[in-house]
Amino acid sequence: MGQREQSVMAVLDVGSRKTCVLAGEVHEGALRYLGHGVVDTKGVRKGLIADLQPAIECLSHAAALAEQVGHCMIASAVAGIGGVHVRGVNSRGGVSLGNRQREITREDVRAAVDRARQVSLPADREMLHLLPQEFILDDQAGIHDPVGMVGSRLEVNLHLSTCSSSAAQSIVTCANKAGIEVTDTVYEAVAAAEAVLSGDERELGVCLADIGAGSTEIAVVFEGSVAHTAVLPIGGDHFTNDLALGLHIGVQEAERLKREYGHCVVTVVPNANEIEVTNASGEVRMERQRLLAEMLEPRATELFRMMRDNLRIGGVMQALGAGVVLTGGGAHLAGMLETAESQLRVPARIGSPVPLSRMPLTLARPEYATAIGMLLYAHRTRTTRAQEDQGLRSKLRAIFAGSL
Repeated sequence: MGQREQSVMAVLDVGSRKTCVLAGEVHEGALRYLGHGVVDTKGVRKGLIADLQPAIECLSHAAALAEQVGHCMIASAVAGIGGVHVRGVNSRGGVSLGNRQREITREDVRAAVDRARQVSLPADREMLHLLPQEFILDDQAGIHDPVGMVGSRLEVNLHLSTCSSSAAQSIVTCANKAGIEVTDTVYEAVAAAEAVLSGDERELGVCLADIGAGSTEIAVVFEGSVAHTAVLPIGGDHFTNDLALGLHIGVQEAERLKREYGHCVVTVVPNANEIEVTNASGEVRMERQRLLAEMLEPRATELFRMMRDNLRIGGVMQALGAGVVLTGGGAHLAGMLETAESQLRVPARIGSPVPLSRMPLTLARPEYATAIGMLLYAHRTRTTRAQEDQGLRSKLRAIFAGSL
């Protein structure tokens, strides 16, 4: 493998509405954009692959477009995992370091994390992420990295993100049959958080809500660590279907009306406004624009009430010092911010991804936050592993040098 191929990083996001493959390159230690491909998804429903062959063809097409734009080969990638099958749980575990206090090593940290991860999972579920929230050293809490400190007992509060084994394997199989090896998987809300949250928001506490087509994935980050994850079974397609059923029109026309005239707050839309609506047979009629809002407002209210209840049950409602950040394609719907603030009683903003070097402006939109976040996540993970490997090699060299 050449040096150029080793520096290429790629991610794939197979969503209910679109399939995106994004490639980047590490140049002089910095991550920069290479190319991307986006196609309409087929064979996927509510974040799950329902028909493998169409999904493979979509992924192959998106990857080919990314390779063409980036003038590169994509042999491996990090895959995003999302959908209502993803669940999070908190766990705590620890290890005793002996009767006398001693310095904490990286191996001690791994042992504490291994103890905390010993959670019984059903046979059809697998671990997606092990996310340390804080370490406790001899009853001293709030420690982010205990390596080098001195104590006699080390504990860790851990957030475990799990997913359906069959759902994750379907994504991996789809990628493999498209000629791409999956080297890692990441929960999409955690990835989106990488791309849209500021350092202050991470410390103060914030809820990231990635509103996709089939579901809304949330991740609460507090004091720099993931404190809670969940998936809500409402996404942008539910808003579109409400309009299609209520107005007796096709889904494509409903999507157009939602994007151009939709609003989640009825009182904001002037009662006198009228819009043209085309039914399935091509006939055009006039409807009140407010009628759209009367259908969209209850669904938006339902979404954020469901989010509020989930955050309360998770015990993190009081940890939102920086409020809520909405991202994903569903965040574009007018009135979503107002509804979020009304139901959650915290500030809300739209989260657009940080731009990569050389990245086209068309990607600096909420619907691409997950893909860009996955690329940032993959880069950070690769850098961390390289640093750990370098540290291990230095220790081995020191050991062998001392034995000569």
